[in-house]
Amino acid sequence: MAHLTTNMKKLVLLLALLLMSVGGFAQSRYVSETTKRIVFTRDGGNCKCCGSSQSLEYDHITPFSCGGSNEVSNIQLLCQRCNRSKSNSCVCKIHNKRVGTNCCEKSASKKDIATATQCGGTTKKGVRCKNRTKNSSGRCHLHD
Repeated sequence: MAHLTTNMKKLVLLLALLLMSVGGFAQSRYVSETTKRIVFTRDGGNCKCCGSSQSLEYDHITPFSCGGSNEVSNIQLLCQRCNRSKSNSCVCKIHNKRVGTNCCEKSASKKDIATATQCGGTTKKGVRCKNRTKNSSGRCHLHD
């Protein structure tokens, strides 16, 4: 009977771990099909920056990495070129046009930026992170 109890404990632990990992997907970049349909209709099927209807992508107005949500109000259509140019900021560098907000920079004053150092972390591509930080660890919030 004790053997059955041990197996039951393992099963409960496994199920708990599985449920916790599935719960982690709620905080993902995933934009639902319903949100995509609403945004596509609202934005008229065109890039909000240059007006192109080619290679459209769903962009977070406030970047996901800065806490931006997947709500309709925070998603817009951008063509691939404008979206890649915007990256983690609020300006399309190709058209020099503001196409979003960047909460990562909102609270940082010029004085804070001057005293911050470049993050010592590396990205998934293996290159040094470009974020700036004042953390004593020398790493930004993405690499703590």
